[in-house]
Amino acid sequence: MFSRNIKVAENAGALTSLAANLFVDIGRESITMSGSFTVALAGGSTPRQLYSLLASERYKRELDWSLVTFFFGDERHVPPDSEESNYRMANETLLTPLGIALENVHRWRAELPDGSDAADRYQAKLEVLLASRDRSIDLVLLGLGEDAHTASLFPYTAALSETERHAVANWVEKLDAYRLTLTPRAINAARNVIFLVSGEAKATAVKHVLEGEFRPDQFPAQLVIPQNGTLYWLLDEGAASLLDRSKF
Repeated sequence: MFSRNIKVAENAGALTSLAANLFVDIGRESITMSGSFTVALAGGSTPRQLYSLLASERYKRELDWSLVTFFFGDERHVPPDSEESNYRMANETLLTPLGIALENVHRWRAELPDGSDAADRYQAKLEVLLASRDRSIDLVLLGLGEDAHTASLFPYTAALSETERHAVANWVEKLDAYRLTLTPRAINAARNVIFLVSGEAKATAVKHVLEGEFRPDQFPAQLVIPQNGTLYWLLDEGAASLLDRSKF
């Protein structure tokens, strides 16, 4: 049975600090337990602020970063130097500033012409990881779209019903493009999952996911139900503004 923790920060800055502290706590626990820490990163503006804070003088000495291995929850079907690339954003704000070794960073090969090929390669990487460590990813970071998508699990797309694979190329009709994404199966196997959500524009989606009728085809983030892990929702006041606070 999974547990869910909802925490509300006063503003976006406080939210970023809350997320950084939780990231470090989970990392330390994982390193103590197994000698390593594996995390799947998210894209977006709110994670960007988190990565910059983690790479700052205040936090960079809080973890032995040489023991951290990075994956990515999803990626756009673009080359790694594209301004749209989640990898590029994380590399510029977190990985390069911390001097993370190349062998500890596993990005999607999103520059490949065939998105399915890129997904197959990531699937293989994840299978090797899970087999060699005999355990799941320690932390998956997620954002939330205004349409309640998370990673690249968009409403009414095929990846929502995928039960066998860890990684797929997901066709998103409204974007007229493939997105590369971890599947619900992969996310729900994680030891910890953090949703990091900021701003009033996300409030309706947060309300639907946390308090609405269970309709995961329409609100894909509802599919995130860790099997044996802990689920955190870290929100600022804007994102939490429509929630019934008496329920948490």
